[in-house]
Amino acid sequence: MKKILIISHSMEIGGAERALLGLLNSIDKSKYDVDLFLARHEGEFMKFIPSHINLLITNQAKYLAKPMVNLLKEKKFEMLYGRLKAKYDAKKTIIKLKLKCDNQVELIYSHLYTLKYISNINIQTEYDIAISFLTPHYICLNRCNAKKKVAWIHTDYSTIDIDVRTELEMWSKFDYLVSISDECTHAFLSKFPALKNKIVRIDNIITKEMIENQSNNFLPLEYDNNCIKLLSIGRFSNAKNFDNIPAICKYIVDKGVDIKWYIIGYGGNEQLIKDKIQEYNMSNHVFILGKKENPYPYIKACDIYVQPSRYEGKAVTVREAQILCKPVVITSYPTSKSQVVDGVDGIIVPMDNEGCAQGIVDFIKNTKLKNELVQYLKEHDYSNSNEVEKIYELMED
Repeated sequence: MKKILIISHSMEIGGAERALLGLLNSIDKSKYDVDLFLARHEGEFMKFIPSHINLLITNQAKYLAKPMVNLLKEKKFEMLYGRLKAKYDAKKTIIKLKLKCDNQVELIYSHLYTLKYISNINIQTEYDIAISFLTPHYICLNRCNAKKKVAWIHTDYSTIDIDVRTELEMWSKFDYLVSISDECTHAFLSKFPALKNKIVRIDNIITKEMIENQSNNFLPLEYDNNCIKLLSIGRFSNAKNFDNIPAICKYIVDKGVDIKWYIIGYGGNEQLIKDKIQEYNMSNHVFILGKKENPYPYIKACDIYVQPSRYEGKAVTVREAQILCKPVVITSYPTSKSQVVDGVDGIIVPMDNEGCAQGIVDFIKNTKLKNELVQYLKEHDYSNSNEVEKIYELMED
């Protein structure tokens, strides 16, 4: 039986983590023995890890995301030193390279500088393939034994600043780099053109049966069924652009359209979103529902699913909404055309608040187009469990 190692950081609620669950559920357990290493055994999705997956014990990697003051209290001085040095050097690099605030230099440096203090993973086992599904990628490269090593690219690299030299050195050591969309590939290669021959396209794996079953678990009590219900799901981060939902919603309401816009998620921008709700006087129209382990009943019961992101790799929730035959509206972020065919299985609207609002209003009023979209979604299968075959092929290559 062939052995697969998959490495990630945790199982907190998120699109990439849902895609990881899709992958774990799709691997043929009669032919492949799967070990899963998580830096932190945390997150609401831990309980959804399939029973046949062997969850390995964690190691010093669990300190990569802990507050530094906790490392001091727990006397983890080596990990603390590595992270402090990363923070200091990252600031120098950002100034030297004149990088934007939206960068991942400190994250990469932190993983690199602490690597020497992190133990090997199950080193007595030689895996047929080791998959670095999410950061920290250095662990896959340096702390396990595998015939092939593969890293997943979930980020739209056209939207972030990086230390190209350091990341190129890291990415080039993998045998393959898996991109989740052609647009992600294009953005990645704009920074790393020399890695073109390492790229393999494998879409996020989403299983239709699981989504449909979970969508019937309950009816959302929070919904007001006397108006049009919009729904957005994601982390409360700059990328998702949820802080602009109150402004977009105000434009829509001011045009005489009665909507309520619900947001599922969590993250650092929550207070900013709440402040914007108050600023635009949208407390009767925009509602934060918080974390939801099972968002599918909310998707099923909404009228339109909206992804108003500034940028995406490939939003898992958009495909999940399409599986549940919901009309989808997304903004024109760089990878948007990899998500929907405009006017066929979704709508792409302008990124600016007023343009986005007008696009949503026009779509709400166009009943014929909405019905055509829903009919198209009913006639097409948006699940893709067969994508796992491409991983099997990488082992044989």
